[in-house]
Amino acid sequence: MNFLLRLFSVFAALLISFGVSAQNNNPSVKWKGEVKELGENAYELLLEGTVREDWHTYDLHSSYSSTYIDLAESVGITFDGEPYEVTPSKRVEADGEVHGEYYGTFVLGQKFSLADGAGKIKGKVIWMSCIGTQCGMPEEWDFSFKVGNAAAQSEIKAADEAAPATAGKPFDWGLVLEAILWGFAALLTPCVFPMVPMTVSFFMKGSENKAAGRAKAFTYGLFIIALYTLPIAAIILITRFVGGEAVTADIFNWLATHWLPNILFFVVFMVFAASFFGAFEITLPSALVNKSDQKADKGGIAGIFFMALTLVLVSFSCTGPIVGSVLIQSTAGEFWQPIVTMFAFSVAFALPFTLFALFPSLLKNLPKSGGWLNSVKVVLGFVEVALGFKFLSVADQTYHWGLLDREVYLAIWIVCFSLLGLYLLGKLRFAHDSELKHISVTRLGLAIAVFTFVVYMIPGMWGAPLNALSGYLPPIHTQDFVMSQGAVSAPVAATQSVKYGDKLHLPHGLQGYFDLAEAEAAAKREGKPLFVDITGHGCVNCREMEARVWSDERVLNLLREKYVVVALYTDDKMPVPESEWLTTEGGDTFKTLGRINSYIARTRFGVNAQPNYVLITADGEQLAPTRGYDLSVDGFVEFLENGVAEFEKRK
Repeated sequence: MNFLLRLFSVFAALLISFGVSAQNNNPSVKWKGEVKELGENAYELLLEGTVREDWHTYDLHSSYSSTYIDLAESVGITFDGEPYEVTPSKRVEADGEVHGEYYGTFVLGQKFSLADGAGKIKGKVIWMSCIGTQCGMPEEWDFSFKVGNAAAQSEIKAADEAAPATAGKPFDWGLVLEAILWGFAALLTPCVFPMVPMTVSFFMKGSENKAAGRAKAFTYGLFIIALYTLPIAAIILITRFVGGEAVTADIFNWLATHWLPNILFFVVFMVFAASFFGAFEITLPSALVNKSDQKADKGGIAGIFFMALTLVLVSFSCTGPIVGSVLIQSTAGEFWQPIVTMFAFSVAFALPFTLFALFPSLLKNLPKSGGWLNSVKVVLGFVEVALGFKFLSVADQTYHWGLLDREVYLAIWIVCFSLLGLYLLGKLRFAHDSELKHISVTRLGLAIAVFTFVVYMIPGMWGAPLNALSGYLPPIHTQDFVMSQGAVSAPVAATQSVKYGDKLHLPHGLQGYFDLAEAEAAAKREGKPLFVDITGHGCVNCREMEARVWSDERVLNLLREKYVVVALYTDDKMPVPESEWLTTEGGDTFKTLGRINSYIARTRFGVNAQPNYVLITADGEQLAPTRGYDLSVDGFVEFLENGVAEFEKRK
């Protein structure tokens, strides 16, 4: 227990250090403003920005990450035209294009008039700053002015000149509640659920002492919470004061998508499944067990820690989107919000595993007659086999091995769950099973559910979408044949030659691109906005969005007719030609498509999680706020329609 007290003392000290550092948080651009009266109820809003020394930001019309003035609906205000630049920007040529940059102090403006002689104008400035070619994350600053008879030129209320608005935002408890719900929901994801039987197996071999068993179970939960929260707190500190979030994102990407950890996890799950089936018993060497008995405190806590660490690492490919969102907030100047949000998520995530760790201690005291306990292990073994293939599938897709096409993956699941159904009916027996003279109502109910699931999957062998499993299955373009309107046909192929089109595909037969520069050139030719899909082969939520949202005919029509679609796979391991390698300001050279796309997503669009959807012009101007994982079809249609409307306004 002394170890735990020291652990939480360190955690508390770290939180305090963050509270102090938040007070000293400085934006890359400091803003102030005023409203000038022009006569006859006409006014001019002037926003003055001062860029941090040696840094620069972009003008309102840059082809890079332009500064954006988001004007809210303001009482009694009628806007006259669009925001404009009072201070001319420095014209800079890069990559064959000319854009505007600001150094030092500059002024932006917006003209407006009052309807009733008094009103209030408010909004926010959104910008991104760079030093050399290394850019920070997008920042925001809120402003609010009373104008007219009440106060012709009042001070800005919503923000302090010495800090961006993000430092003074109220705490978002809604985000904390959402994190708690995601923490509970994460248990049902394909890379988390298989850890349940591993947890049960580990704690079955624990102490016979009830009190010791409970202490170990709670310690396990505390380690899970600490392993999620403390690294995030450290990452916030590092990325804020060192500015190297790219390295962190690359490490996370490696764990989630590289062949080595995915194959390792696959093998581990198969080994545990074989153990559950009775092939062998996973035990520690007797010498180590004896030593552990002699030094229960040290050995026990070390083992529990590494069990918790295994859970956190294995589950990262499913919890990564949540962690990625927290990282985005941490680099935008928010300190307490991401720490508390991650703490809330980890508590909810750890709670079921703590209960599962407590449960084996209770099982020890129950009679083992009837073999019911072994039946539970065998059932979990079948589930372990089925879900373990998800990791092999991720490696297969990111490296384009072609081992697990959709119908092969489905065939494995159909066979696996069919065997599980037969086992529940007593038609299969394993070495450690006791004789089953009759089946209980519970087993019969489970068998019916399992065989119903098998029948549901069978049409998928001929291309049925199986939306309920969309996040678990390989994409449908990997299937060799589909049944369409009574005829067997191959998946829709690209009608034109595009870069990487021989390996990558868009869902639902959509035509598009997989290289941002190529897509921007196409958007200029066709006079359309760009729909940028920031995605990944191993992204469960991406597949679910494609199956449940993109499949709507309204969404497909908008994407086909109104947009040029480009998918940026951030985890693809395909090597690119040397002429297309990307070298950063820090000297890192990215040689694979996924690392290049991940860098583009972070530096141009300010995101490092999937899925994210960005609507931009061919010149890189963003048309709407970035949209993430959200299964609202109507909301997605509105998102696309708003992008088209904004694009037409800017023509």
